[in-house]
Amino acid sequence: MMRSMYSAVSGLKTHQTRMDVIGNNIANVNTVAFKSSSVTFSDILYQTTSNASGANATTGTGGVNAKQIGLGTTAAATKVSITSAGASETTGNPFDIRLTDKNSTNFFIVNNGSENVFTRSGSFYVDGSGNLCMSSTGYTVMGWQVDETTGEIRKDTVSALRIMQEKNLTSAPEATTQATIAGVLDENDADVKSDAGKVMNLNFYDNLGYQYTAKFAIKATGTDGKYTVELTSILDSNNKNIIDGWSQADISSLFGKVDTNAVVGKYKLADGFITKNNKIYAVTGQGVEVELTDNGKGTFTSNGGTGKTYTLSDIYDGLSATIQGYIANGKKDEKGNPYNYSIDTATGEVTVTTTKASHELEFDTATGKFKSIGNEPKSVTLNLNSLTKGFNTNGNFSNINVDFTQCLNYNNSGKSTIGADAGAVDGTTGKGRKLGAMTGISIDTSGRIYGTYDNGNTELLGQIAVAQFSNASGLEKVGESCYRTTLNSGEFDGIGVEISADGSSMTTGELEMSNVDLSSEFTSMITTQRGFQANSRVITTSDTLLEELVNLKR
Repeated sequence: MMRSMYSAVSGLKTHQTRMDVIGNNIANVNTVAFKSSSVTFSDILYQTTSNASGANATTGTGGVNAKQIGLGTTAAATKVSITSAGASETTGNPFDIRLTDKNSTNFFIVNNGSENVFTRSGSFYVDGSGNLCMSSTGYTVMGWQVDETTGEIRKDTVSALRIMQEKNLTSAPEATTQATIAGVLDENDADVKSDAGKVMNLNFYDNLGYQYTAKFAIKATGTDGKYTVELTSILDSNNKNIIDGWSQADISSLFGKVDTNAVVGKYKLADGFITKNNKIYAVTGQGVEVELTDNGKGTFTSNGGTGKTYTLSDIYDGLSATIQGYIANGKKDEKGNPYNYSIDTATGEVTVTTTKASHELEFDTATGKFKSIGNEPKSVTLNLNSLTKGFNTNGNFSNINVDFTQCLNYNNSGKSTIGADAGAVDGTTGKGRKLGAMTGISIDTSGRIYGTYDNGNTELLGQIAVAQFSNASGLEKVGESCYRTTLNSGEFDGIGVEISADGSSMTTGELEMSNVDLSSEFTSMITTQRGFQANSRVITTSDTLLEELVNLKR
């Protein structure tokens, strides 16, 4: 009789334990990444009053089973539903990360200052020292660092991810190494035919992040499909021309080849002038043809008593007063470059030449497509790394490969769209960059952390590692949504694994919610209550039996 009472007491205790677990589950129904627990009961010691016996062939009697009386129940195990993921909660916070498991249960690795512990709670923030930390405890998130030699992740012993440390706040500048000239060059563009030519600006950087502007001019030569490309100036950030005063020979060390007989232009006779018998004549308003004599300085005098003087710019269409001034000024421009002219008396056409450093840009006249630049099939080099005359003494520049293959020579209603852009044809390679300031941080699905900068750079800052265990349910809960390894969970090797190795992933802007199922918990609560109630009735019934026994003697 006393056995029933003590069995019922053990029942009360185990059902109370189960109720404690249920209460804890319900209390954490909104705890981030909480894993619900359940209790498993088992019976305990049995008292055997009679052992089992086998059949007796001699007497012809059968066997008898053992007579055993149970002595109650106990909480055999508390099982954590750790492999069951909770629903996702969208937060929009880029440092909130949800683990999505494929084949294994993954855990973030965090350090509490003395040891590594593990959590599914991905609510993180960046602390005052730049470390990625748990927002609830301040534990630092562990992962792998970037190898400064290769720029790739070095998968070694995990360490704190200090993603906002000083060296990560800026991105190193890069010197420009590639440039692309692209667009339509229209031969009827007035700029192309002008003395200054069609101007193109190429903005580029040195390796310290200083910006410069190289100015190029594309000029017509008078021959279909052929133009010259000249470097006219290089302006620093203060708008100072750092090649001011350089001779054409000096400039050719940067860009182009020196041509002492470079064609400035070919010009035809203007209205009112004709050629006849290999001589140039001016036709007066009365129709009188007056022979002109070239005095060799770009001026012509009329024969026939009128005494009128004409200049090249008077006689030839398109020949500017500026070029006329160079020829009249001893045939030299302001930099001392000589200007010469020759007249084809058969056609009356004049060709003006000078000394200049340039590359010849040639197009296929049949298709209008690019043919060559400086006799090269694709590109020429702006030799900034080998500048002379004391410039670039610190070697801050890199040579720039200038690609012309994207140029076209089409009719565009007299408007050219040709221009220069830093970077290769793909638009990204070799553009060069200024010193960049960090503007944001992003984390991809494999846990790689990238910094974005205002100079267009994106740099790898580190990677969040995860831990996997052969028996994740064997981990010990240590509170604050963290777990510790036990002898039955499997060890952590100190390195961790990449989450994408088995197809798992991380999702930013989301958190894993608690996996507590309230409907199951309430059902368990009902059965636990009834079990507790039934055990209490056993005690009261046993008490009544004892009372009857005592009352036998009055």
